[in-house]
Amino acid sequence: MPIATPEIYTEMLGRAKSQGFAYPAINVTSSQTLHAALRGFAEAESDGIVQISTGGAEFLSGATVKDMVTGSVAFAEYARVVADKYPVNIALHTDHCPKDKLDTFVRPLLKLSEERVAKGQQPLFQSHMWDGSAVPLEENLQIAEELLAASNAARTILEIEVGVVGGEEDGIVGEINEKLYTTPEDALRTAEALGLGDRGYYMTALTFGNVHGVYKPGHVKLRPEVLKEAQDAVGEKYGRTKPFDFVFHGGSGSTLEEIHAAIDYGVVKMNIDTDTQYAFTRPIADHMLRNYDGVLKVDDEVGNKKQYDPRSYGKAAEAGMAERVVDACRQLKSAGQKMN
Repeated sequence: MPIATPEIYTEMLGRAKSQGFAYPAINVTSSQTLHAALRGFAEAESDGIVQISTGGAEFLSGATVKDMVTGSVAFAEYARVVADKYPVNIALHTDHCPKDKLDTFVRPLLKLSEERVAKGQQPLFQSHMWDGSAVPLEENLQIAEELLAASNAARTILEIEVGVVGGEEDGIVGEINEKLYTTPEDALRTAEALGLGDRGYYMTALTFGNVHGVYKPGHVKLRPEVLKEAQDAVGEKYGRTKPFDFVFHGGSGSTLEEIHAAIDYGVVKMNIDTDTQYAFTRPIADHMLRNYDGVLKVDDEVGNKKQYDPRSYGKAAEAGMAERVVDACRQLKSAGQKMN
């Protein structure tokens, strides 16, 4: 199936919320990790979301070029071609964009999509994230309001973050403290500033103890009830049931019970990055350790071309990451839920 249209993406998210599941949003950094994500979604019979971060976009442009827009455009165009060979709907998303990268990442991409839409084409990406967690709430929402208007013109969906995610991702570091828990007052202010869909569709990453990085279950002190409190507060004021569409960030180390509680409270998208990175790299490490004499020219020998051919270990890496994507679809209950 082709990359999801704005209408299909909106329908995907609506189905997730109404039917009680969420889509894995898989971070990728290359054509091969993209294929691993697409393969995993196809094997799970799940539609899904593939996303790139600022660092991923830089990497995709070339290690010496480091241009986020170039990398993003190249990725989106490539994904549009190859995704057509997989029997699932895929939305493309850009992840965590802090304030200092808006002018070199999200804003130019929104402008490109607006230009494409004016020509009768589909937007380049289906959604973009503005990460205002490092600035005061009022500034965060002021920028979000401007970006929401631009998103409407580009026929894309905006994702915002209200609160702070701990840990580190792409050099963005969040402290682990009480700021990790968004308050009902923050949620009410968000609804007041951005509306509840009447001014444009946006998803909200409220924080409930989320931490980026590698953690064992039990280390991260998640409180999914924070999401329920936010939904209840805003729902009571505006007469709506579960008015927000939530995004779950920093989910490594979360228990299945915590994940399912978050879905019950309105999560429709959960970011998966750390776990799929490991699932991709682990088979490569295994190949290298098992074939040390073959992948290196040891003691003036010639090595084994079949073992140092990148395709030999790349296939194993793709399979390993795809398997982890299937697991994510099962955990989030999107497996078997693909739209026809």
